[in-house]
Amino acid sequence: MFWHTFLLASAIKILFLASYRSTDFEVHRNWLAITHSRPLAKWYYDATSEWTLDYPPFFAYFEWALSQVAAYFDPAMLVVTNLNYSSTQTVLFQRGSVIVTDIVFAFGVKRCMSKLAKTENQHIIGSALLLSNIGLLMVDHIHFQYNGFLFGFLLLSLSYILTENYLASALCFAVLLNLKHIFIYVAPVYVVYLLKFYCFRNNGASAMAPLIKLIKLGAVVGGVCLLSFGPFYNHIPQVFARLFPFKRGLTHAYWAPNFWALYNFADKVLSIALGRKSAMASGTGGLVQTFDHTVLPSISPTTTFVMTALAMFPTLYKLWTLKNTTNLAQNFIRAVTMCACSSFMFGWHVHEKAILMVIIPLTVLSITNRNDARWTLFLGILGHYSLFPLLFSSELILIKHAMHVVYTGISVLLFRNIHGGRFLSIPERLYLYGFVFLSLFENIIHPALNLDQTLPFIPLMATSVYSALGVSYFWLNYQKHFITQTPFLTKDQGVSKTKKN
Repeated sequence: MFWHTFLLASAIKILFLASYRSTDFEVHRNWLAITHSRPLAKWYYDATSEWTLDYPPFFAYFEWALSQVAAYFDPAMLVVTNLNYSSTQTVLFQRGSVIVTDIVFAFGVKRCMSKLAKTENQHIIGSALLLSNIGLLMVDHIHFQYNGFLFGFLLLSLSYILTENYLASALCFAVLLNLKHIFIYVAPVYVVYLLKFYCFRNNGASAMAPLIKLIKLGAVVGGVCLLSFGPFYNHIPQVFARLFPFKRGLTHAYWAPNFWALYNFADKVLSIALGRKSAMASGTGGLVQTFDHTVLPSISPTTTFVMTALAMFPTLYKLWTLKNTTNLAQNFIRAVTMCACSSFMFGWHVHEKAILMVIIPLTVLSITNRNDARWTLFLGILGHYSLFPLLFSSELILIKHAMHVVYTGISVLLFRNIHGGRFLSIPERLYLYGFVFLSLFENIIHPALNLDQTLPFIPLMATSVYSALGVSYFWLNYQKHFITQTPFLTKDQGVSKTKKN
């Protein structure tokens, strides 16, 4: 049944082979060309295209491996100077490579579900929700990226935590970090958990046991990093300059729905109220650049790092103080979810796609109890809607809305099948119904009033700000729940206790 679901999801992905694709398609074609045509020492120096290589070395090796196969489809795609090249064979290969490498995600899903699911029904439902996640479908198979491949390593790492195979978990996560460094935001969770429950756990071993375990852990992580960065030993400064370009501005072009979207909006409202000209009017125009705030203080990268660390601290502290219980591994996944959300809320130049770092591990937990299912449903509805600006092509309006409605409807039915009853409060449902009006405004009212000519940035800003309210609500409540530990009750622990929360 699992692999039938995977094949069905893959068949749906094939339908989008010829659909709209973003500039990320050219980004990855260029990386194929760089890693295939340039010597390794030149990979992080090549600037033929504006889309320079800015992922860690393991992903560069991954692109090199793909390029060996790409040469059989169309060698011209591997010529560095063939900018914006997109032959039929190139499209077929690149789209196909995303679908094929999703097998890593499938294995991650299968391992997590086999460890968490208590019944075959839970296994099937959890697998179906993850394998058919429309966020990944929109971002990877229409917009174009390899997030499914990356999240596969995250899920594999989580699955080894569930079986207390800590070194294997650390290995998978180290590989993930060297594939895409954005996952460093959840690295503190691994540091705290592995130190407390692997290195320093007292199982009657010798006094030297913690040191031996620490050396083993360091050897695994250090070995992976050595394999990744070792060949670039003489070019480390250049590699890191590409990996951490801090001149891209506080917010991404489309304002990821986080605290800084609300901050930008407040600055714009204040600038209008005070009669000052605001640079933020073009701040959602699709360009990646720096904007200074007009009224409120401008934010530096250091400020966002400090705020992110402070936001993560309660979760990390609670994780450190947890006792060795049967739900320990599940609480680890909750901590991963919370720290991913904290980085999304307060990080520097956050992409809207990063909301999937919160939704995916949360969906893994959704089969365990009603509360995780409730938050998966709530955040999934608003988080997936917040990805709509990525698919701005007019022919995709009906498709993305249909996918969202169908996936949401299926999610509700499947969660009720496992947990029964309603999940969301009346205020939460009213908030989510607001996305219906938001969609009508963006697609019908806004163009009908010719506001798309005079105020084209309004729909993007409205989507970001309204979605940010929901993400903030989730972040505050889920963190409260994690710290108090009261809402994470299984179905067998009583309906009355669950309702009380």
